[in-house]
Amino acid sequence: MFIFINAFLIGTASGLRALIGIAAVSWAARYGIVRLDHTWLAFLGYAFTPYILTLMAIAELVNDKLPKTPSRLILSQFITRIVTSALCGLAIGLSGNGMILGLVAGIAGAVAGTFGGAKARSLLARAFGRDLPAALLEDAVALGIAAFALFR
Repeated sequence: MFIFINAFLIGTASGLRALIGIAAVSWAARYGIVRLDHTWLAFLGYAFTPYILTLMAIAELVNDKLPKTPSRLILSQFITRIVTSALCGLAIGLSGNGMILGLVAGIAGAVAGTFGGAKARSLLARAFGRDLPAALLEDAVALGIAAFALFR
């Protein structure tokens, strides 16, 4: 059950911000929280991988605030979130002998995070009168969900 919940949560975080989940999984693998030794995803725990993925996630956070950034609901953005969430769920599943369960839960979380996040951000932006506070709050929620899923 923990595999499903954690994979769903990390998928949800990746649905909100595509690279936050994989960066968090990489840090968890690096510190042995998610055990990926001797699997094909062991590279996530290599010395430089968490740093590289964290820089990419930070770049995504900055890019998200730019006016020309496309919607997360367009096909390419949506597929990216599904793929990163599937990879995160798979990593969690591999570490707990529930590969398929983790994969499916990660994908389900991505769908929920992508559509739920888009709707929530839209409502918050309307309530705040502008998008930036809503986007920053969404960043914090995505980071919080990822941390809760992997580091509690």
